[in-house]
This record gives sequence, structure tokens and C-alpha cells, in this order.
Amino acid sequence: MKHEIDLFGSTHMMNIYRGCDHGCIYCDSRSECYQGGRPQGDFGIVHAKENALFLIEQELQSRRKANAPEIVIGTGSMSDPYNSFEKELELTRGALKLFDKYKCGVGVITKSALIKRDADLYSAISTHSPVNTGITITTTDDEIARQIEPNVSAPAERFGAVKTLTDAGVFCGVHMNPILPFITDNEENIRSIVEQAAENNADYVLCYGFGMTLRKGNREFYYENLDKERPGLKEKYMKTYGTRYNCACENAEPLAAVFREECKKHGLLYRIKEINQAWKKEKTKQKKLFEFGNF
Repeated sequence: MKHEIDLFGSTHMMNIYRGCDHGCIYCDSRSECYQGGRPQGDFGIVHAKENALFLIEQELQSRRKANAPEIVIGTGSMSDPYNSFEKELELTRGALKLFDKYKCGVGVITKSALIKRDADLYSAISTHSPVNTGITITTTDDEIARQIEPNVSAPAERFGAVKTLTDAGVFCGVHMNPILPFITDNEENIRSIVEQAAENNADYVLCYGFGMTLRKGNREFYYENLDKERPGLKEKYMKTYGTRYNCACENAEPLAAVFREECKKHGLLYRIKEINQAWKKEKTKQKKLFEFGNF
């Protein structure tokens, strides 16, 4: 774990695994600036970090002895904590047990329905610390999901995980990003995601921008896969965006208006500030703590 501010203001970040085998063609973590999952192999090859749980417990024991302030640990920003190996290795589940033992909060983002396995632990942690479980769902169309997220749980399974978590009293929402230009950037998709989030009792839906990012490393991988699944679309991207990093959808403003309208209609939180206030109950603020090792 290292001291860092994330999207939700968690006090520390944790990545137990390196790389991810979900195969999402748009993944920004493939970018050269992140070494594309290296030094060991391709980003698509998962590496569990050696002695991760032992090292985490050592740090948390030190925190307890030092009587340090409350911490909230974020995970899932660089590699999914529920990759295919987690079912057997249970490193994420082991970390959650430690967070419960040492009274730490947690914020997680995943694309895997496996998260519902740990509903009991998230529920236990929420009795003493802030918990936010975010499940990324970029489309409700199974065929599009297969093309852009080939090894990820089907959209319906992910929505089912949302319901499992909220039924267990765990704060849980849907993350819509990225919105892929010319693929998922249509009103029907936005309305469908928000509607199904509401049907499965989500607490919020988050979209922090209507578009995607493309930079060296992930751009080449994205285009390679577009050529396989949607021949000719790469050229449209190149003409529209060139080598731009931020690739906003051409209809971003109308989509944002539809998104807000649907969230209000279904009574879902959608502003980051309000989401943070809800899951942290105004208790947790960014604090300067001792530096944790980068797991």
C-alpha cells in the first residue's frame, strides 16, 4: 500500500496483483507510462505479489501500535483485485479479513461478479469503517461486452453482484467508464445501465466523463482489437482523435444530460461529492500517515 489520493479520497492504495487477465481492450493500465504490466511479462499475465498478506499485516500492526488515525484503503485502480486467480488464491479476501481485524475501511473497483463472494466481509467491515464497492459495467449488451471485455463476467452477472452486495447492507454502485466513442456512446446504452442499476438496488451510478483515454501502449492494443472485431473503426478514431490522450465522445454533452436525467428519475446518486458523503458518512478525510510499502 502507498499513501495516495484516489478518485474517492481513500487514504491509501493497494494492488496485491500485477497485471490483469480480463482482457479489456481499452485498459489504460497497458500504457507505457505504467510499463504495461512489466517488469515481468505482458500486462495480461497476472502476478501475485509475494508475501502480500504477511506484509500487509505487518504494516497494519505497526499502525495499531502507533495509534495512527483511521485509514481507508482503495484497490482496483491499476489491476482488478478479482482476476481469475483470486477465486483460488483468495488474496483479496485475505486482505479484507485483515482490514476487518485492524478496523480499516475499503473502497474497491472491479469488473468481476466474484466480488459477491466477499459480501460477508464487506458487510462486517461496514459496521466499523467506511466501505464502497464499485462494479464497472460499460454496456448491457452481451455481444459488445464480449468484444471489448472478453474475459469479464457478463453484464447481468455484474448487476447481480450489485444486488447481492446491497442486499447485504454494503454500499455499492455502478461505474460506467469508459464510454467508448462510436461503440457504447448512445442514449440507449446510458439509459439501460442506469435503469438496470436501479433495478438491482445500486446506491449510485458514476460516470466521470463521456469518452475514453488513449496513449502509447494502450492505443496500439485497442486499435489491434478494433481491427479484429470492428474493421474500419480504427481509421475513424485516427481521423477524429489523432494521437490525442483524452478522446471525448462527440455527443458527450447530450449523453451527460441523459445520464443526469435518468439518475434523478431513479433516485440514484451520481455526483462524486455526494457519493463520498454517503459512503464515508462525512467521517473520513485525507490524512498524512506514515508511508506504507507498495504492495
